[in-house]
Amino acid sequence: FKGGDTCEYLLSSGRFLGEKVWQPHSCMMHKYKNSEAKDCLIDKHVVFIGDSRIRQLFYSFIKLINPQVKEEGIKHGNIPFEDKSASIKVDFLWYPEVNGSMRQRIKSWTEGSVAKPHIIVVGAATWSIKIHNGSNEALAQYKINITSIAPLLEKLAISSDVYWVLQDPVYEDMLSESRKMITNEKIDAYNEAAVRILNSSSRNSKAKVKVFSVSKLIAQETIMKSVDGLHLPESSRDTNAMILMNVYCNKILKPIDGSCCQPQPPLTLIQKIAFCFFTLSIIGYLIISLIHRNNYRKNKSCTDLESGEEKKPAISTPNVSTLEILLHCFCKLGLIMTYFYLCDRANLFMKENKFYTHSSFFIPIVYILVLGVFYTENTKETKVLNREQTDEWKGWMQLVILVYHISGASTFLPVYMHIRVLVAAYLFQTGYGHFSYFWIKGDFGVYRVCQVLFRLNFLVVVLCIVMDRPYQFYYFVPLVSVWFMIIYATLAVWPQIVQKKANGNCLWHFGLLLKLICLLTCIYFLSYSQGTFEKIFSFWPLSKCFELNGNVYEWWFRWKLDRYVVFHGMLFAFIYLALQKHQMISEGKGDPLFSNRVSNVLLFISIVSFLTYSIWASNCKNKTECNELHPSVSVVQVIISPSFILIRNIPGYVRSVYSSFFAWFGKISLELFICQYHIWLAADTKGILVLIPGYPMFNVLVSTFIFVCVAHEISQITNDLAQIVVPKDNSTLLKRLLCIAGFFSGLHFFSAMQDQSRH
Repeated sequence: FKGGDTCEYLLSSGRFLGEKVWQPHSCMMHKYKNSEAKDCLIDKHVVFIGDSRIRQLFYSFIKLINPQVKEEGIKHGNIPFEDKSASIKVDFLWYPEVNGSMRQRIKSWTEGSVAKPHIIVVGAATWSIKIHNGSNEALAQYKINITSIAPLLEKLAISSDVYWVLQDPVYEDMLSESRKMITNEKIDAYNEAAVRILNSSSRNSKAKVKVFSVSKLIAQETIMKSVDGLHLPESSRDTNAMILMNVYCNKILKPIDGSCCQPQPPLTLIQKIAFCFFTLSIIGYLIISLIHRNNYRKNKSCTDLESGEEKKPAISTPNVSTLEILLHCFCKLGLIMTYFYLCDRANLFMKENKFYTHSSFFIPIVYILVLGVFYTENTKETKVLNREQTDEWKGWMQLVILVYHISGASTFLPVYMHIRVLVAAYLFQTGYGHFSYFWIKGDFGVYRVCQVLFRLNFLVVVLCIVMDRPYQFYYFVPLVSVWFMIIYATLAVWPQIVQKKANGNCLWHFGLLLKLICLLTCIYFLSYSQGTFEKIFSFWPLSKCFELNGNVYEWWFRWKLDRYVVFHGMLFAFIYLALQKHQMISEGKGDPLFSNRVSNVLLFISIVSFLTYSIWASNCKNKTECNELHPSVSVVQVIISPSFILIRNIPGYVRSVYSSFFAWFGKISLELFICQYHIWLAADTKGILVLIPGYPMFNVLVSTFIFVCVAHEISQITNDLAQIVVPKDNSTLLKRLLCIAGFFSGLHFFSAMQDQSRH
């Protein structure tokens, strides 16, 4: 951490990821769309002053506003551009030399009531080298001219953004005879003079002309692709224009994936209250720990002076109180949340853009799978989807999803579609697991509901407060929470049909099937009636939970994407438990589920299904088309793809072992999925957290170790708090629920105050 402004890093340093993706040092660069560029530059006047190289930058800049612009016009003359819809004016002024004419033009903006441009981009030198044949006298005159212009630029920099563009290197072998005197040695001398004079001019001034030196670094990597050895290739010019847009617009539009030049957001009222709460918890825990330590010292064993024997204390050490457990949990949670805040809200650690390559995704996947196979153990039971197996399933899926996120593999459509199947598989497990519990146990009590909802939502609620994010931002938790309540409502509503009741009368099975058909009908209706869906979730207080950016469209999109998977999980559980009850499948150790012939046929269908899906995903044209077909296709993949249920369970020897490596991660899969947003990735998953700059592999190892430890610790904290916050005694539970309702009412009140102060 060097302290400084990330704008300085953006303008002066960076490296290429691949051939065309520029990565600034320490921060993330947003890729601006035309609409965003117009929103930022509305009613603005931008001026580019200089030679043909600046003219190239001018054209790349205005193409960000209007991509239809063609590079036409007078080569050695002024070129105006105007976008009337947004009242944007961008002018190129032809001043190929730093001389009296350029000085006079700049001076005119500093005098009288002349409207000053909002952004001024200046740069020139190659013409001076060319016209004067690279003489030392020309360099001396250049220094004199810049010295006279520098105070004027400083004066303009008080109210405008002023950038001095350093000269890019040339590719000397490609230069024409008339340009042979333009050498990189001469260019370096001119750049050095410009930087020294501009820096000395601004040393005692608050305003500062920003030196745009990053173009030099970009040109060093790409000038070989130049047409004439002097002018940059189009991709490099576009990168420079995008950097300019980020420098000016990030602080205005504040894009999530544009951390460069963004100031640290101020603490909200709710964040300040949370900070005070965690601080008091830490102090309280330390006080109680000191008291217990002193009591232990007073009561510990001592030696009898007369007999020389050790005496035991009369009073035994008291059990740990509920208050101490609470304070201990909140103490640890407070320290962890401080780390979360420092990683993704404070400008303390660096952030970088993702960059996808096939090797960055597939090599870690192969490595993880090898580790998973290496750590295998025998299962305690050999039933289909036993606890070890479901933990293993969650674990390897979560690890694949984590690699998918950090590698930026969402840009590669076949990988994206396979990951969508993994997310569907999580929801399939939600349907399967909760249906099986309610069907077998028949436990529809409030305690069960509160336990599940607390474990699912505790971390997300804390992050919403600490990180100042809406609940819907962590979309997966709202999704599984709502589906849990739908499963509960479907089975708990009259008549309550459970396995014990159905075993007494087979007609109850048909009653349950009717319930499932009603559920499927409702899902189908809501998926094709966006208006009805949005009305349901736009009512207060549901709207507070499911709105994102002022509407519930994102929630509708997420729900619709996997709308049938949970239902199929419930149906699969019903069919499987019925087959198990009638002893139609064999679940003994080492025994195949079905006869050899049936098993071979099902395995063959599974392999063909997986290959067919992979071919389809590879040929899919775009995400919109793929997402439309995904709800219908993914269920088939969850049930019969190789890595899921059939191939994992049909052979008896495969069903009797599991990967303890994957199962360990499966037990904390929810915490891993949520924590990655802020302490493994960065900028709300758009980038990558950089704890150790300059060493990408070492950085990933360190940040991953901390990330996994934190996720495991939060899982322990959640389990400990669940025992206290959600007790089994109904009367105590009711009191706790009233306290939770009061907490959320207070949270809503402070949130309303916060919104009012923002407006």
